[in-house]
Amino acid sequence: MLTIAALLVGLWFFALMMSFTLGGFIHLLLVVAVVMALVRVIEGENPLQA
Repeated sequence: MLTIAALLVGLWFFALMMSFTLGGFIHLLLVVAVVMALVRVIEGENPLQA
């Protein structure tokens, strides 16, 4: 249990540091992914299927 807690705290700290440096880039990638999923839905395809 202690290992899992340490891992989660480490990942949280890593994500906190990344938000200051790559926050804009990650946000841009999320927007692109949502737009691509919406295009697939509009075309009538399943957005979760590769």
